Parts: sequence; C-alpha cells; structure tokens
Amino acid sequence: MAILICGSIAYDNIMVFPERFRDHILPDKTHMLNVAFLVPELHRYFGGCAGNIAYSLKKLGGEPVPMATVGSDFDDYERHLDHLDIRTDRIERLADFWTAQAYITTDIDDNQITAFHPGAMNEAHRQRTGTDPDIRLAIVSPDGKQAMLEHSAQLAEAGIAHVFDPGQGLPLFSGEELTAMIRRADWLTVNSYEWEMLKNRTGMDRDGVLDCLSSGLIITHGGQGSELLTRDGAESIPAVAPAAIHDPTGCGDAYRAGLLFGLERGWQPADACRLGSVLGAIKIAHPGPQQHDFTPQEVAARYEAAFERAMPA
Repeated sequence: MAILICGSIAYDNIMVFPERFRDHILPDKTHMLNVAFLVPELHRYFGGCAGNIAYSLKKLGGEPVPMATVGSDFDDYERHLDHLDIRTDRIERLADFWTAQAYITTDIDDNQITAFHPGAMNEAHRQRTGTDPDIRLAIVSPDGKQAMLEHSAQLAEAGIAHVFDPGQGLPLFSGEELTAMIRRADWLTVNSYEWEMLKNRTGMDRDGVLDCLSSGLIITHGGQGSELLTRDGAESIPAVAPAAIHDPTGCGDAYRAGLLFGLERGWQPADACRLGSVLGAIKIAHPGPQQHDFTPQEVAARYEAAFERAMPA
C-alpha cells in the first residue's frame, strides 16, 4: 500500500560562514542592524518535509506519495524524484510561484540565521487528500497552515489513519486548532522542544493528549533517543550510534520515514520507532537531508546490531 505524505517540498540553500556572527554584530546596534557575511561555501539541496520523508521511505522499499504544491522552478527537483522512481502525480506545479526556499547560514559555532520563503507551499490547500483506495496511511507534516488544517480534516473524514507531525509549523496554530488536529490523528509525533510548546499552547499534559489520540504519542530527543507513549504505558527507544555526526538537517524526517514504514506494515509501534532511530543515525552522518544512501539489507543489519533482534519482515 502507498503512504500519502502531505507536506512541503523545498530547496535548501546552506551557506557556511567561516567566522562567528557575534564578532560582526554590535549588540548596541541591533535596532539598526546592517551586516553582510561573506559565505564562500554554498550547498543547494533537495529538501522539504514531504520530499525528505519520501526519499528515505522509498529507499526502504516503501511506496511514498508526496502531496505538495511547487513553483515554476521545480524542474531539477522533479528530475531528482523521477530518478528515484518517486511518484509525482500528487505534486501540483503553480506557474506564478517559486518553490519554497530555505536560506540557512551557519557560523563556526553552529549558530544559524535562516530565512524561509514559502512560495507555492502557501497554496497547498488547493489540493485535497482524496479517497484513493491504495492509501491506508498518511502523514500531515509541516506545510501551509490552511493546508495542514484542511488535510487533517479530509483524512479524518475519509477514515484514513494518519500521523500528525506539526514540526516547525506548530507556532502557526492556536491551542484550539492543535487540539482539533490531534483529535483527528491516530499518532502525534513531536520533538522535545515542540512537545513543551504544544503543552503550553493546548494546556494538555501527556494523559490529556493520549486521551485525544486513537493510537499514541512519540517524542524524539535527538541523541537521547525517543519515547513511545500509549494508553498501555511508555517505552524508551534508545538512539542508534551514528558513524559520524555531520549534519542534523532532515534527521527528524528520516525518523518519520522509518516510523511510517513500520506502521504501514503492521509492526509493533516500538519496532517502527526503532527503525526510525536507525534511519536518523544514518542520516546525521551525511550532509543535507537527502544525501544519505542505504539499502534495506544494510538497514536490517544496523537494526539487528543496535537492538540485538532481527528487524521485522
């Protein structure tokens, strides 16, 4: 079965400033800031949550169906997806917009200054999730605000099980909106920072959130692993040691690809989370969100080595 991935497709422009921002910003002049950083190193990557999740999911052997709106500059990305044999029939191109773009400058202390142009992403609500009988599982990941609200409602109305992954889009929503989307979802996944923000916005604690969900809650903690919480209890999922730590960009999306792969196949949720941990470790050893490469056999070997059990079939 295919997995519908509602979310953004974007170009990530990563620049490296080989000094420290703090040495070029005068604290007493921030009200009239006018600085320029010479960035001799520039990398342009294929990114966006839908694209990143689809990339890892396809390499696992899954059938991702990214649903997104893109701009007139989508040609390079489309060729990339075609090369990976990832479906593009649910990606709508809008001639009057640019594809979403992130511009990220990092200094030698790993501080970042980011500018994000949403472009066509803000028009994602033009698409409907539909009732494709081949799709039994979906994810609502960061996208335009209206699109996330509408796609959440459409999936619930169609009876399609889905994961709600508010991610960096979480600050866009009120507590009432977040609560409504949580109630429609089967699973909620957030990182530890987003979890604290979500609790503040909704006024709900763990028990309150779990009462809203039909399946459960997953909280990721980066190098400290993740937590799987259901009404039956909590389970700690350890992180997998990476071969190197190069770039965390896209690690959360890699984790979610593993989670979706396992859930779609009917695995125990803890096993799906363990697969997410393996993919996060593989991703962090490589630059950019779609530069890591692996085979399903290599992933199975990493899974068994990390958890001393065979990966489910």
